[in-house]
Amino acid sequence: MMTEVRPRIRLPRSASAGESIVVKTLINHDMESGQRRNSAGETIPRQIINRFTCEFNGVMVLDAALEPAISANPYMEFEAVVPESGEFVFTWYDDNGEVYTATETFEVS
Repeated sequence: MMTEVRPRIRLPRSASAGESIVVKTLINHDMESGQRRNSAGETIPRQIINRFTCEFNGVMVLDAALEPAISANPYMEFEAVVPESGEFVFTWYDDNGEVYTATETFEVS
């Protein structure tokens, strides 16, 4: 049974222009691999987040392909350089064609 999909983002409180920051994301998702069976012995269909992207002011920061071995509620941590104030757009894509998006504004000091 699919849980409510809810992205969470954590950015530092501040950074200087041109500084590298650590970006942390987590999304609630069952990440069903398609290899398990239910109580009736039927295969549970695969449904995973298969791609994650992050853009800053329209420029791609990260584009990652995810595979069935990723655990439920995938957590991503990566560094991004923030040359100016702007907006991060985070997007997760799953096997059923669902697209989950979150945006965060970031101000440089």
